[in-house]
Amino acid sequence: MIMKNKESNIAYFGGEPLGVPVLEELKKAGIMPSLILCNPDRPVGRKQVLTPPPVKQWALQHDIEVYQPESIKDEEFKQRMSEVSWDIFIVVAYNKIMPKWLIDLPVHGTLNIHPSLLPLLRGASPIRSTILQDMSEQCGVTIMQMDEKMDHGPIIAQETLTINSQEWPMHGNELDTTLAKMGGELLVKTLPKWLSGEITPHEQHHATATYCGRLDRSMGGLTLDPYNLPTGKEAYQILLKIRAYEGFPGSFFMHEGKRIKIANAQLAEDKLCISRIIPEGKNEMNFSQYFSD
Repeated sequence: MIMKNKESNIAYFGGEPLGVPVLEELKKAGIMPSLILCNPDRPVGRKQVLTPPPVKQWALQHDIEVYQPESIKDEEFKQRMSEVSWDIFIVVAYNKIMPKWLIDLPVHGTLNIHPSLLPLLRGASPIRSTILQDMSEQCGVTIMQMDEKMDHGPIIAQETLTINSQEWPMHGNELDTTLAKMGGELLVKTLPKWLSGEITPHEQHHATATYCGRLDRSMGGLTLDPYNLPTGKEAYQILLKIRAYEGFPGSFFMHEGKRIKIANAQLAEDKLCISRIIPEGKNEMNFSQYFSD
């Protein structure tokens, strides 16, 4: 049975990598969901150990009820969610397409944190696409009221991230965390005003919308000569890919039939410098250790 929050009855739909950092910001403000929905446990690693997602682990640590539906389209899910009077839903990196009846179920609708300045970069990979497309001056977060179309709903609040040019391109994992925290802080400031009716949403400028797809494992392959690394514009474009693909799908190049994963790289005097690698079948090491003269 779903228990109600004493103040507002909130259901939180969360996934990775943004779900837990946003929950932490809500916790700091004393805003705790009544129910947290996330993906089912999945096999992880070489041994395929059944592992709960981080959002579930957070929920259990904070004694919050967890619901892990494999599908949100069946009658069982609809019945369970419809039996409660919800004030609001919050959606953060939840990887399921939510039907209109679900979006419209709460009294105050459904809010989504999207890590781009909508209508720019609607779609599945806005943070990493921000890096890939070299959009350091157009980086930020949006809180929107969801509708049935992808990242299409009216804007509630927006904030731009100011990035020092010396820190760009940022590492993908770092930008994930930064924008998640920013989104959580903006939600905390926005949510009370939204619930009290003080905010009027405004429609996105749909004609200027841009889109980004999912990242794919095949994207990480780079063509590199380890003994003659690129310089100039080519070096910069490759660094954008390395930083954007950090974590998943990762970046690699082939050398003498072996896959060489890139663990860290930077620019030095306009040249691509790879500092750490993971050669196929070996542990992480210095680039110079493996490719010694």
